[in-house]
Amino acid sequence: MRTSTLVRRLPVEVRATPATTARPAEARPGLIHAAILATVWTTFALSGIVFTEPAPVDAMLMGLVLLLPAVGLVTFAPALQLYIALWCVCAASGFLTCTLSRDMAASTTFTAVSLYLYIASFILAAFVAHRPVRHTQLILNGWLWAALIATACGLIGYFKLVPGAYELFTKFDRVAGTFKDPNVFGPFLVAPFLYCVHLVLNRPVARTIVPLIAACLLALGVLLSFSRGAWFNLGLGLAVYGVLAFATAGSARQREKIATLVVAAVVLIAVITFLVLQDDKIGSFLTDRASLTQSYDVGPAGRFGGQEKAIRLLLDNPFGIGAGQFTLIHHHEEVHNVFLSIFHNTGWLGGLTYWLMVGLTITLGTRHIATANAARPLFLIVYAAFLATALEGVIVDTDHWRSFYVLMALVWGLASAPAPLVSSGREAARDGA
Repeated sequence: MRTSTLVRRLPVEVRATPATTARPAEARPGLIHAAILATVWTTFALSGIVFTEPAPVDAMLMGLVLLLPAVGLVTFAPALQLYIALWCVCAASGFLTCTLSRDMAASTTFTAVSLYLYIASFILAAFVAHRPVRHTQLILNGWLWAALIATACGLIGYFKLVPGAYELFTKFDRVAGTFKDPNVFGPFLVAPFLYCVHLVLNRPVARTIVPLIAACLLALGVLLSFSRGAWFNLGLGLAVYGVLAFATAGSARQREKIATLVVAAVVLIAVITFLVLQDDKIGSFLTDRASLTQSYDVGPAGRFGGQEKAIRLLLDNPFGIGAGQFTLIHHHEEVHNVFLSIFHNTGWLGGLTYWLMVGLTITLGTRHIATANAARPLFLIVYAAFLATALEGVIVDTDHWRSFYVLMALVWGLASAPAPLVSSGREAARDGA
């Protein structure tokens, strides 16, 4: 459905003036409304504490799934109905595959967690569609705080600044922060890093010091996670964001600022890498991790050998084998490719649906970039981060990464928001910076 059609169907009083783009009830939010928004921010500010499963963020997200629709802070645009319908197909296929699993309880639990992530993503998308600029900024701001806390803890532990912190915040001599896996910690920092770049681009020079320092810390955190996937994620995310921001800039001066900042970011990352390499132990480990293939990648028992088994299994099992069964029966580690493992977990129907969801999100995002509106600067952040995370799925299983579903929700929520509800000019000026 075209945006113009949606506009024509709105009541006349809603379309009357730019000031009415905000719903009257929300023009001056009351205490309850402010408390709910604070809860959303807190949820994402705590999203980096993932020592165990389920994590604190899961309890809060499940509460928001019930709370946000109850208080009317969601807009179920037509595109979002397709969004949840396709995820329901994926979930239903997954539960059907559980009946073929040797460990039905474990497979059912895994699929139930997937369903929770699908539903939470849908509600977050509807929340973003309701007030795109304000709600997206709220989520990204909370996420940035979570990333900074996780990174600070990780660096304190890695450099042994506090007794006992090394054992708590590092895994396998790699920074993990408040995560249990450095391979998840690193990619978690990418969207907040891009948000810092966005803040530098849209703030006066005097107000760029704090986001610049934050970007440095996050870049160092990604580097010391020693995750090849995270390095790829950050590099691709920054490149995509830089290209899109440059292409959509409104003036030659803005393009010059974007080009300068992206070059500065690349130089910054290079300088941080150079300084870290001065430590012999870190330099040796970094050089080893930078190798495209590790000893555990090759051979029949390695990662690539496991992926060959995964391909044969998905071809022979159109209904899948059940979540968790690949490592239980066929190989000693996970597939490390979500586009393969999803077929094991949900069968051909669920696997193709997952592929379709990723493809639709990329396509929807690509088309929406051409739409000039107040939320576009924020949209570039989430689209670049989503694309990088989705492509990282080729080398890691991302089907239970909360950040993946949050980014997908942000893309769909922003792209499906009715145009008159995007933001007023005053709100855009305030929230964009």
